[in-house]
Amino acid sequence: MVTYEHLKAAHAGIVDDMTLEMKASNLDSSDNLSKLSACVKCGFCLPTCPTYLLWGNEMDSPRGRIQLMRAVEEGRAPIGDTVIRHLDRCVGCMACVTACPSGVDYTQLLESFREQIGQSPQRSVTDRIWRRLLFAVLPYPRRLRLMKVPLVGYRGIWSLVESLSLLQRFPRWFTALADLGCSINPDGFTGSWPKQIPAVGVSRAKTGLLTGCVQRVFFDPVNRATVRTLTAEGCEVVIPSQQGCCGALSWHAGLNDQARRLAKSVIESFERSNVDHVVTNVAGCGSVMKTYRQLFEGDEKWATRAEAFSRKVKDISEVISDLTPTRARRHPLDIRVAYHDPCHLLHGQALRDQPRSLLASIPNLNILPIPEDNVCCGSGGAYNLLQPVAAADLGDRKIEQIRTVNADIVATSNAGCLLQIQAAGRRATHDPPVLHPIQLLDASIRGLSVNELLH
Repeated sequence: MVTYEHLKAAHAGIVDDMTLEMKASNLDSSDNLSKLSACVKCGFCLPTCPTYLLWGNEMDSPRGRIQLMRAVEEGRAPIGDTVIRHLDRCVGCMACVTACPSGVDYTQLLESFREQIGQSPQRSVTDRIWRRLLFAVLPYPRRLRLMKVPLVGYRGIWSLVESLSLLQRFPRWFTALADLGCSINPDGFTGSWPKQIPAVGVSRAKTGLLTGCVQRVFFDPVNRATVRTLTAEGCEVVIPSQQGCCGALSWHAGLNDQARRLAKSVIESFERSNVDHVVTNVAGCGSVMKTYRQLFEGDEKWATRAEAFSRKVKDISEVISDLTPTRARRHPLDIRVAYHDPCHLLHGQALRDQPRSLLASIPNLNILPIPEDNVCCGSGGAYNLLQPVAAADLGDRKIEQIRTVNADIVATSNAGCLLQIQAAGRRATHDPPVLHPIQLLDASIRGLSVNELLH
């Protein structure tokens, strides 16, 4: 395993003149090859790349994957097993984009290539079937609820199954699904929501809430905490009944046609609602919704509508930060909280301070910094179901870092991270409660005790 601190120190001494030189070399063309050529192989990305930290393999680093993509673009390599394997292994965490002094848009390059290899005949039949099955279910709340039934049932017997080692007889993707199933909340089967919830007192904003797909079915308490907090702070909340998945999971996997269909439905449903802001409490959803225009390149009509929609999108932590002065009284919560930055919030939306400010507004709550706080936990859309071994290793690495700070609770702002960290904690027999920050703020506003919050 490559040491994070060693890599970080190795690159820390590079002088500013080199940074300026690399920025100047970045080509301004929209052509993929020009964008790929902007990488000068400086290595700033290496200390931030989760898969490189795991394996130390150049082809599993951003600059290595860029070289593979460039070889394909220049006709020196086919889209075969090697290219597919190393691009599939990328979590898509975007940490390299934040670290890159050359301004290489690695995320856009990766998404472009993943669209090409999404249903490649070079994949095994089993892999193609599993991917089709996943994306025929995950973005659709009604289908997801049906899958939730056996997962909740498994949650009740998982300790027995584990003790008998029964899962060792099944494929790794199946055991990963079962493992994540233990972390889901048994509530939220009905999915019933009023279309409009009035603000407490005089309304100062009309907000629309994206209830999502995985979030709606597996994390209904997070949505309810979001609504209670918004209304307590004077926001009217509109929940369009026609909304569905935002398309983030599909876009991350290179299924852009499916992502566009889902995105169009979300855009239309919120356009009809005429809200001031579209609020999301899932980092991955917010990151994609804020960049919808990229999904509709070449379709100017939808690109314009997507851009107008994206301007309204805000993470719940942004909304709470903007609502000053606060209206709702915060009651003390005497707890130590380790906050994990979701990659799509930290790197995708450049939101680091807002979720911490949300937590810091709670009296007596102590926020604990986690070592390697900018390294991915291994969730990455459906990564933990498509690359279960790598995802488990990254989850185990993350829980080991969390364990060092001795927190009472772990807080994170993404559905995938919540599932991933809970699963890793259970494997490590170090199982701290994992909650969304908005659940902590909601508990503080309602005056709940720590025991009431956790049970």
